[in-house]
Amino acid sequence: MSDIDKLARRYLASWNEPDPVRRRALVDELWADEARYVDPIVTAEGRGAIDDVVATAQRQFPGLVYRQAGAVDCHHHVARLTWELAPAGGPAVIAGLAVMVTEQARLRRVYGFLDPLPPIPSPGATR
Repeated sequence: MSDIDKLARRYLASWNEPDPVRRRALVDELWADEARYVDPIVTAEGRGAIDDVVATAQRQFPGLVYRQAGAVDCHHHVARLTWELAPAGGPAVIAGLAVMVTEQARLRRVYGFLDPLPPIPSPGATR
């Protein structure tokens, strides 16, 4: 297994880790000091903010898991990971693409794309 494949697996594992302490340890190991995550819904600067984004996604999509949906493609220090969000063993409800910019075997930037884009709550809306 290549280093980029290992990095992609660790990235998805961090999104699936329900224990906040273990998840934060994964985020800290995985992301570079000046980490940044951007998708159509959120921008997160720094490991703490990225961990918050992952925790929020877990609350929004309980019972769903992130899984790799194809081979990781990579050149130079940029990788493309396709993924799905689905119930364990079930069909995907969201598919996505993560463009990962690496630095010394860690994530420096991740740009996420979602299909379909999940509903975004209005500011101040309650569920």
